[in-house]
Amino acid sequence: MPQAGLHGMVGMGVRKWIGGREWFLLGAMLGSFVPDMDNLGVAIATLTKTPTEGIHRTMTHSIFFMLLVVAAFYLIGRLRKDVRWYNLGLGLGLGMLLHALLDLVVWFNGVELFWPLGGEINFWANTVPPEWFMKFMEPAEFLCFGLYLWILGGWARKQNTDGDFQGKLRIWMWLEFALFAVFTPLAYIMTRGYLTVFGALYLFSLFMTFFLTNRMRKTIETAAGR
Repeated sequence: MPQAGLHGMVGMGVRKWIGGREWFLLGAMLGSFVPDMDNLGVAIATLTKTPTEGIHRTMTHSIFFMLLVVAAFYLIGRLRKDVRWYNLGLGLGLGMLLHALLDLVVWFNGVELFWPLGGEINFWANTVPPEWFMKFMEPAEFLCFGLYLWILGGWARKQNTDGDFQGKLRIWMWLEFALFAVFTPLAYIMTRGYLTVFGALYLFSLFMTFFLTNRMRKTIETAAGR
């Protein structure tokens, strides 16, 4: 999978085409992170010593799951008589779709785009990337989280929005850059326990970035032209 922060930055890019629809850009940015939350299931399976096969890049990367999310938020919008929930659902669906497509185009593992019907799609099935590159891709997760938060903070400063939270956002940004600096050498020199520590901090960063994105929704709505 490409780094989750990179997915978030792709989600940011749709703001030019959404026409100022309230909560749509927020949904697209949040949806960009949702598919990789299936790594929590991988972590639980690993800790409980149960099989991890069929957890990652399956259900949460499926077209059918995306449609289910859109339909659920459409119903919420109808019940609450609030079109913003429908926009949020459409944004979530778009963000998840962009995530799955980016996984297909620029990564080396397959995606079950039509789960549970099977038929994994992998454009890079015959490509074997060098080991040093794959090791670097793990700490690069923290680098991309930091860059994503840096851009989000830049939006806030430019628009003068979420002023009460910009300092806290900056702290989280520098924390991600610090994790990148620490884990880059560890990826090559640490053997026992590395994946456990990295995985725990990765999941923490993923869910925290999701929370921070929602917390900065005023900035996001302003960036979308609201």
